[in-house]
Amino acid sequence: MENVVELEVKSSRLPGFYKLGLAERAAVVAEWAGLSDEEHAVLAGNGLQPRQADLMIENVVGTYALPLGIAANFFINGRDYLIPMAVEEPSVLAAISHAAKLIRAGGGFRAESTEPIMIGQIQVLDMPDLEAARQAVLAHSAELMALADAVGESIVRYGGGARGLEARPFPETAVGPMLVVHLLYDTRDAMGANTINTAVEAIAARVAELTGGRAVLRILSNLADRRTTTARCTIPADELTIPDIPGRQVARLIAEANAFAVADPYRAATHNKGIMNGIDAVCIATGNDWRAIEAGAHSYAAIHGKRPGVYSALTDWHVDENGDLYGEITLPLAVGTVGGATKVHPTARVAMKILAVESAVELAEVMASVGLAQNLAAIRALATHGIQRGHMRLHARQVALAAGAPDGDVQRIADQLVKEGNIRVERARELLAA
Repeated sequence: MENVVELEVKSSRLPGFYKLGLAERAAVVAEWAGLSDEEHAVLAGNGLQPRQADLMIENVVGTYALPLGIAANFFINGRDYLIPMAVEEPSVLAAISHAAKLIRAGGGFRAESTEPIMIGQIQVLDMPDLEAARQAVLAHSAELMALADAVGESIVRYGGGARGLEARPFPETAVGPMLVVHLLYDTRDAMGANTINTAVEAIAARVAELTGGRAVLRILSNLADRRTTTARCTIPADELTIPDIPGRQVARLIAEANAFAVADPYRAATHNKGIMNGIDAVCIATGNDWRAIEAGAHSYAAIHGKRPGVYSALTDWHVDENGDLYGEITLPLAVGTVGGATKVHPTARVAMKILAVESAVELAEVMASVGLAQNLAAIRALATHGIQRGHMRLHARQVALAAGAPDGDVQRIADQLVKEGNIRVERARELLAA
């Protein structure tokens, strides 16, 4: 039956999942992921407690919750995933699950990643000779990398560590000539911020000696353009058909919409924001640093996007030689499966168990696939009937809540708002009063 979830085969295709009640959905996911009773309770709201929060940051006065949803239908590199997403915006989960279903029809996502190389930066000023300073750093790169590895023994044991050294001269800046030293460092399954910062601080004094200058800032870069992930998909044109538009026309409209975001930075900003709607939600659910991911993604879009040197789309959608729709995304994704809130926050731990990823690279490939699916959902809606039709239908429930509707009346009020095409708080209050 369409509204019954089958669990005999562990598939992310969960027909009728959205029709289940809240407790039933949580039970399905708990069984799918093999959650313990304690982990199941986290899904029911027994997540981060104030006493735990008080140990995580300063000046704690409470906690702030976001809805935790599950995106279904994801098939990535031959494996099924249920994707936990923490997000407050209506329509994201529904849209992304539908997009993943369309992509699944073409064989799912194919994703790949580079090695998890992060960049640590050291700013050097007051050198007597900029070029001599650059040459001195490069000549002693092996020594400097050994110093960096000496303070990162735990990551080195797991196969990570220093991978290279670069020296970038800036002859003219507001504070005089500047040398920026880049330490390239493999952080394995860690996001790597603390590791990188420790490493560049450890080698900064030696860099100052070699250059005859003054080492100032020592910090990682969130433009992790050596640590990128690519996700691709092909969707049969027939799968894109909607009641009044043939699939091949929909494919062409999507390609045209993407071309807009490639050509125009003003459109690209909103286009890429939609991509991050999905990626950020997975970052938050898994306890990763969504601000770092945002900074890296938008910087990458400005430097390495579809129009290098101009802020542009992170994606490519085009109609292939068979008339089907091909999609691709590449962006830096410095995420981790060890350390930080990923291991501390109880909901993040449960989210990671649901995902069951085995490495930071695999987690990045899941996120890139989510971003590609979210982008497909958004531009498919935009290019056909407009973004508001489906979004406002789901937004109507939030309007009903904002108007003060009790739980039992929210859906009734929302349905009436949609029927009237008048999704406003004032109208919801009138319906409540009546």
